[in-house]
Amino acid sequence: MNSGRRWRLGTGERNRYTLFILLLVEFASAFSQQSPSDSSPQPPAHSPPSSAQLEVQLQKTSARIGSITIVNNNVFATDTPEENNALFRLANKLHVVSRPSILRKQLLFKEGDVYVERLLRESERILRSNRYLFDAEIVPVALHDGIVDLEVRTRDVWTFKPGIQYGRSGGTNSTGFELQESNLFGLGKEITVAQKTDVDRTTNEFRYFDPQIFGSHARMELSHSTNTDGRRRNAYFDLPFYALDTRWSASASALDWERTDQRYSLGKVADEFQHQQELLQLLGGTSSGLQNGWVRRFTYGAAYTEDYFAPTTTALSAAVLPANRQFAYPFVGFIVFDDQFEKRRNEDQIERTEDLFTGKYLQASIGWAGEHFGSSANAAILALGAGNTMEWRDRRHTLVMQGDATGRIEDGAIANGSLNTAARYYWRMARRQLFYASLSASITKSLDADRQLTLGGDSGLRGYPLRYQDGSAVALLTLEHRIYTKYYLFRIFHVGGATFFDAGRTWGRGNAPVASGVEANKGLLKDIGLGLRFGSSRSAFGNVIHVDLAFPLDGDRSIHRVQFIVETKSSF
Repeated sequence: MNSGRRWRLGTGERNRYTLFILLLVEFASAFSQQSPSDSSPQPPAHSPPSSAQLEVQLQKTSARIGSITIVNNNVFATDTPEENNALFRLANKLHVVSRPSILRKQLLFKEGDVYVERLLRESERILRSNRYLFDAEIVPVALHDGIVDLEVRTRDVWTFKPGIQYGRSGGTNSTGFELQESNLFGLGKEITVAQKTDVDRTTNEFRYFDPQIFGSHARMELSHSTNTDGRRRNAYFDLPFYALDTRWSASASALDWERTDQRYSLGKVADEFQHQQELLQLLGGTSSGLQNGWVRRFTYGAAYTEDYFAPTTTALSAAVLPANRQFAYPFVGFIVFDDQFEKRRNEDQIERTEDLFTGKYLQASIGWAGEHFGSSANAAILALGAGNTMEWRDRRHTLVMQGDATGRIEDGAIANGSLNTAARYYWRMARRQLFYASLSASITKSLDADRQLTLGGDSGLRGYPLRYQDGSAVALLTLEHRIYTKYYLFRIFHVGGATFFDAGRTWGRGNAPVASGVEANKGLLKDIGLGLRFGSSRSAFGNVIHVDLAFPLDGDRSIHRVQFIVETKSSF
């Protein structure tokens, strides 16, 4: 579990080698600051007004929407010299471009409506949330006689993924073979056939996802997988709160998952057990829509959960099994948040428009599981979450704070309680450089015996084996100097880089059995490292590829001095 790529370096050699590489990356970052000249040619006096000038005029008058033109570009811009080659032309011919009718149905306005600039910006965010689009922009192109004509500009990405997958983190590999299409026939539907192997299991999976059933805003997902340790079947139907002003929602979901769960200590399997999990949920929601810049939504529903445990046939089978659980309960909940979104670039992505929620939110739910409903115990089931974003110095500094708490109240005591907090800080140091810091912490109380709170290479402590430390509380600090270069590798990958420092530890006794005299909490663990980031501008799969070298600064001799990490993540 804790095998990394072995590099035989002494302590002094390792420190000098690490320092040399870090200095080299920091020195190279200076070149990323070279930016194009700010002196751009001015438009001729007779040119038509720009979109920005039209928006200023529209703010002074009441206009109605005239024509709406969908301009959806193919994956590669073969009309430009940089991308006019045989390979890119072939890719465009093989790719089925998103149908304009599918894009049009996602807009929050239509011809004849009163022009509302807010609805254009929200429609852009909805379009950008589709995996099959790289970006979306809606601009006014003409204003005449109180009528404004709009142009919806999007660009497709490559949505068919055949081939082999590979990843490495925490000293373990994950591999797979996958056939996936995320924009079937240009209709936005997704189908996946895959075989994947990771540290837990080998999975053969089929999945179908339809984000627009019969052209509506309803969504549906069906998936089935056979695994080396069981099976997993999942289905849900969802008519969501599609827009800020949507007044109601409904959903139904079901999960049947049979698997082997393993509990870890110091990066190794401590014991295991069979876990049969079932979940059914019906949910409805109502809202008064967007009022005075705020959205308030109420939810009502019922849920049934069952967790059943059994021994395995291996020598690692748990000596004491987790207690079986069954809960059936109605619940109510609410969420309130404000309409605050900003477009960013080069923060968690590379050269890609990011929609950052910069407002406040508060959400909560409560349910009652009674024995008369068939529950294994009388329990109040609680969940609470809140968050806020603060900005200063012309948005060069951004602090995002979030927290949540979940658990049950049984016989006046907390069961399966979890309190989690996280803060992310972004400091725009220069146009193509950013300092990033994150601090997260979790505290648990009487956690269900099948659950673990772990820290390791798979959870942010990059220089250590996966699931290395186990405990009842955890904290993790990450510091990164991010570099967003202008290099555009093969006109497919935007290239970035980072130097980083991680520090974290767990406290208390976790749920994994520990041999007598062995301490699963190794105190504060730290690592430093550097890596490359490849942000794909042409593919719908995996926004950022991470290739890292991490150097642990603590731990015993069983931890290798260099961890080689390859991961695909949704962010930088």
